Amino acid sequence: MTQKIKILVVGCGNMGAAHAKAYHQLEGFEICGLVARGDSKLSLNQSLQADYPLFDQYETALKSCQPDAVCISTYPDTHEAYALLALEAGCHVFIEKPLADSIAGSERIIAAAQKANKKVVVGYILRHHPSWMKFTEIAQSLGKPLVMRMNLNQQSHGRMWDVHRNLMKSLSPIVDCGVHYIDVMCQMTGARPIRVSAIGARLTEDIPAGNYNYGQLQITFSDGSIGWYEAGWGPMVSETAFFIKDVFGPKGAASIVAKEAGSAGKSDSVDDHTKTESIKIHHAAINAENQFTKPDEWLEMTDEPSHDELCQREQVYFLEAIKEDIDLSQHLEDALNSLKVAFACNESVKTGKMVDID
Repeated sequence: MTQKIKILVVGCGNMGAAHAKAYHQLEGFEICGLVARGDSKLSLNQSLQADYPLFDQYETALKSCQPDAVCISTYPDTHEAYALLALEAGCHVFIEKPLADSIAGSERIIAAAQKANKKVVVGYILRHHPSWMKFTEIAQSLGKPLVMRMNLNQQSHGRMWDVHRNLMKSLSPIVDCGVHYIDVMCQMTGARPIRVSAIGARLTEDIPAGNYNYGQLQITFSDGSIGWYEAGWGPMVSETAFFIKDVFGPKGAASIVAKEAGSAGKSDSVDDHTKTESIKIHHAAINAENQFTKPDEWLEMTDEPSHDELCQREQVYFLEAIKEDIDLSQHLEDALNSLKVAFACNESVKTGKMVDID
């Protein structure tokens, strides 16, 4: 396949706009339409200094544009329906995480992709970040079991609070954001999650009854490793400790230290959520006097892509998957696995009980 991939961009908010910028710049793609219910598609066309066809309705755009691929960056409750329509139309699919808003829906997408022999790539952006890849590699050298501690609390307000409230109509923060970090923990351990426990709190009347805008999850893995992750959204969320990415094992510890990105006032900055800046490596070896035998090391992360650059790396991978016929079965299995864990955590919040994972 040498011709450009005609791609339809569905959803023109933060993520959709970032992906559209990548398609606009990459030689291998050609945007054939932008779809959004509101004015975001107009703003995106303007920011790209382009005149791409604009559509209010996805189904209309799909029939009119006849794309080779579809990028879905809409709210999670539309993911399954939009992905299935795209696959039925013979399109490859890039879809923002989570794959769907249910396990059954995710399984239907995977089955449809296999039946249509089309590629589906899920937007696990940290898998394309060189510093996070290095962080995971170091974690794998620390011995077993591992203790993993991560969070991303967001003191959202203005437009981002509107976005978060809309997201919470279908998913909680520990499901929507948690799949990223559950995926990282699974990569670090290489082990199977076997048990979860989680807590949550509803701190506002602005979200549906029964949902919660703060949550913390704990995972036990088959190799004895454990991990926790917390996420909160809203104007009431503290900024004191919103950027913790830390892992330690018998041989020492590794910590992402982002002094700038992790400082006060940055919790609602999408561009700062993936920044690393540096990784601190601590060696646990001690001598007969119980003194450390090696000093701590600092790895300065010189290849620090912006959020838009990371999205471009994701789309380069999507392009390669299509053109080189990359087998994505493990990619989709991992996406489904992390979502299963996240939904088990959601069940734990709702029931107040520990949940075993099959």
